[in-house]
Formats: sequence, C-alpha cells, structure tokens
Amino acid sequence: MNGGPSGFNNAPITRTFVIACCLFTIVFGIQGRSNKLGLSYQDIWQKLQLWKLIVSVFTFSSTPELMFGAYLLYYFRVFERQIGSNKYSVFVTFSIIVSSLLQLFGQAFLNDPTFSVLTSGPYGLIFSSFVPFYFDIPVSTRFRVSSLSFSDKSFIYLAGLQLLLSSWKRSLIPGLCGILAGTLYRLNVLRIRRIKFPEFIASFFSRLSLPSTSPAPPARNGPSFAARQVETNYRAPISTALEPPEDSIETLVSMGFDRNSARQALVHARNDINAATNILLESQAH
Repeated sequence: MNGGPSGFNNAPITRTFVIACCLFTIVFGIQGRSNKLGLSYQDIWQKLQLWKLIVSVFTFSSTPELMFGAYLLYYFRVFERQIGSNKYSVFVTFSIIVSSLLQLFGQAFLNDPTFSVLTSGPYGLIFSSFVPFYFDIPVSTRFRVSSLSFSDKSFIYLAGLQLLLSSWKRSLIPGLCGILAGTLYRLNVLRIRRIKFPEFIASFFSRLSLPSTSPAPPARNGPSFAARQVETNYRAPISTALEPPEDSIETLVSMGFDRNSARQALVHARNDINAATNILLESQAH
C-alpha cells in the first residue's frame, strides 16, 4: 500500500499545507513559543487572541510531532488526488473549523485545568483523514510478527497513535475532535460533500508552489484520458481476464474515477482493488 506516485503530483493543497507547517514550526520553535500556541478557551473568548486560531493550525509544538504529522499529511495526499483539490479544500476547511470549535466547546464544558491549553498543530485535518483511510483504503497485504497480525495499514495507524498520545491529554482531545469532524464529513452533514469553492481558490494553491506535472488534457470523444493511460501503460490480454465485480467498480467510482477507467484498471490488476487504485493514480499523474 502506498499513496500513489511519489511527490506532490496533483496535490497542491497538501504541498502548501506541509510547507506551511514546517515553516511555522521552525520559526516559532526558534523563538521558543511553539509549545504555547495551542487553542485555549480563555485566550480565544476572553482575551480575543483570534490570531491563535490560524497559527495553532500550522504549528506543531515539537520536532517529533512535526515529523509524524508531516509524514501523515504527506501520505493522506492520496485523498486530494481522489476527490480533486477543490473538494479536498472543502474537506480541509470543514475539518479544521469543526474540530477547532469542538475543542473550544470541550474546554468550556470540561472546565479542567489540564485542558486549559491544548497542543497545537493540524490535528483536526490529520485525524479526520483517518476516517476515509479506514473506510476507503483497502488492505493489500497482511503479515504476522510472533502471534500478532498486522497489515500494510498498520504503520499509518501506529504513526497516528504516536501523534495522538504525544502530549497525552493535550493531544488526545484535538485528535478525537478531528476524528469526530471526519465522521461528520463522511455522514455528509449539511450536505458538505456537495459544496465546492470557486475554482480560483484551488488554482491559487497550485501557483504557490512549483508545478509538478502538466495537467492532463480534457477528454473529448471516446475513452477518458485516464482510461487511455491505463490502456497504454498496462497492456494485457483483456479477453482472458475475469470480469471485475460490480462492487469493486462502484468502490473506485466513489473515489472519483470514471467507470470505464475503473473497469479497465481492475481488469489489468486482476481484480485487486488496491492495485487498480494505484494504476488509476499513476495514470492521472502522467
């Protein structure tokens, strides 16, 4: 299992987010303020330090948290490739806003001194991404270590667990709020999954960083560009292949791929849905 083609191809939102997190964490770390930027009910509502709502999203409180957080953000770029940068920007905005509000309400409700200042960083986005990771990313390999059973997804879960418990209660609350925000997005609360931002917002992030690859030309008549790429890059005798199951095709279609491309990828991947996903992602990167 991997996140598709290496680098930030077709993932400008993720690229901008990772770079911003690195810069903010380094700058505030040099100043010795990175562990004081977490969300606080008193700072936001009583002292009106609204700037913390933005700074706390991009600044990890320590270098180890930055390493694990940046790795997870980089891996989860696969979702931006699946749903497109426009819808992914909606997912990012929804996750950050909802998780931040839940954290502030939780602080006010619990009224516990240990929760007075939560850890900073994009915990809302990272842990909301674990919801589609759990439901939409299939397991491709399983293995055993002694009496314990693992899968290729276990390493991502372990990295998330390390980040979740990095500051104990101060990081546990933001992580749980992120998971709840991701669940609300998946349940399509307020029809959030139908919302789209104006196209210039996604293109703005594309211009912020160096271009990775030239965009794919739009399809006109005949098979889509992705379908033609699949056929070009993975030629195989289709006549002898098994017809892909309908539920596998529907799973790939729900990820944002067109039906014809999904069917061809499954044929070439011998109905291995994870391999088919990687084939489609690779075809989009060309």
